[in-house]
Amino acid sequence: MNQTDLPLPEPANLIGNVWQPAASGATMEVISPIDGQPFARIADSGPDDVDAAVAAARAAFEGGDWSRLSAAERGRLLLRLARRIEDEAEALARLESRDNGKPIRQARADMAVTARYFEYYGGAADKLHGEIIPFLKGHNVELHREPHGVTGHIIPWNYPAQMFGRSVAPALATGNAAVLKPAEEACLTALRIGALAVEAGFPTGALNIVTGRGETAGAALSRHPGIDFISFTGSPEVGVLIQTEAARNFIGCTLELGGKSPQIVFDDADLEAALPVLVNAVIQNGGQTCSAGSRVLVQRGVFDTVVAGLKARFEAIEASDSGEDSVLGPLISARQKARVEAYIANAGAPLIARGRIAPGTPEHGFYVAPAVFGPCDPGSRIAQEEVFGPVLCVIPFEDEAEAIAIANGTDYGLVASVWTRDGARQQRVAKAMRCGQVFVNGYGAGGGVELPFGGRRKSGHGREKGFAALHDFTTLKTIVTHHG
Repeated sequence: MNQTDLPLPEPANLIGNVWQPAASGATMEVISPIDGQPFARIADSGPDDVDAAVAAARAAFEGGDWSRLSAAERGRLLLRLARRIEDEAEALARLESRDNGKPIRQARADMAVTARYFEYYGGAADKLHGEIIPFLKGHNVELHREPHGVTGHIIPWNYPAQMFGRSVAPALATGNAAVLKPAEEACLTALRIGALAVEAGFPTGALNIVTGRGETAGAALSRHPGIDFISFTGSPEVGVLIQTEAARNFIGCTLELGGKSPQIVFDDADLEAALPVLVNAVIQNGGQTCSAGSRVLVQRGVFDTVVAGLKARFEAIEASDSGEDSVLGPLISARQKARVEAYIANAGAPLIARGRIAPGTPEHGFYVAPAVFGPCDPGSRIAQEEVFGPVLCVIPFEDEAEAIAIANGTDYGLVASVWTRDGARQQRVAKAMRCGQVFVNGYGAGGGVELPFGGRRKSGHGREKGFAALHDFTTLKTIVTHHG
């Protein structure tokens, strides 16, 4: 074992600051995507474990030490956790790379962003202010933002550590007590960060983590009557189930459900700057990113040039194990690999180029050679459905109006980018995009912790990141005093 490696955790849940096995005693294997082999075990939890975690969170919120902390004190705890994540960043990155399959360089970047979430919300904890509303003479009206109570968090496998910070940090900053259910496919860094939170001095029950399958532990958390608000990132299909359970309990939810994000390239774009970004936006994390720029819309005047550039770059990409030189690692599971390969086999469009799988790559790992297709019909499956893999479709357009229509012509609305030197066009097209974020002459923002993030339509609703997340994790109370 490398000196920076972390010991693998015992199969247990964090409930009330104590590590406890599943009530049933059941465990499940953790499979590394790098070689397809099991290398750890986690608790295979069920409703009883979720009940215990929610009870611990409720006790922390209602009368426990957590409830007695000031906003400034909560912020200091989050900052302390941020420093501990930074101190252990290399070991966490190595663990995440093995667990999730992502290249080690990206896992390192993820740990920096994870620490930044706790740093950002630690600094923001005591800066969420109320308001005074001018009202009738003799009255004083105050608006107070208060925590919901116990919040449930169901996060995906593609960014386990980042999603922990993105979902849980703002909930804790505002005074909620949290119950986290990480994805069973990759959750070891989430468990380790939970241990760091206990070491940092988080009061009993403020943060609870229950592992297990989505259909058991996840379902039990989403329907639990003791949850006051729920945050979910995952597929639209599961999002419908989560929102239905929230409605039955008359609670709110934040849903981030993926996208089919367009990157629009006009004929006056700086192609030298654009091309590497167009590729990276779909290759990053193996394309297993909700905001992946999986559609490239290209004006016909530069279509052939862009296609040639994409062809050269895709042919140079190798899927490989997650070592220092890797830019594209394996997909998360055999099931995900089969799903992506089925999209490639049935793309219904000309293949522009495919990368390759590097020689010596572990035989049983979940590797897929990246592919780019075009010209694609805007209404085809490959251009409409979220593949969640290293697959890009290229779509030609004639003019600005057609570009906007194609870009907005899916059920999703998460992210878009616009590549043009024309300042007026930048504004027109950005404002016309029906989505949550638009990047002009770029794509992504290195984690973008400060930038509100979320979608429209099938991409979900509510906002994470930035101060907007603090609003989602609080409820507004109006106090009217008649003082004469």
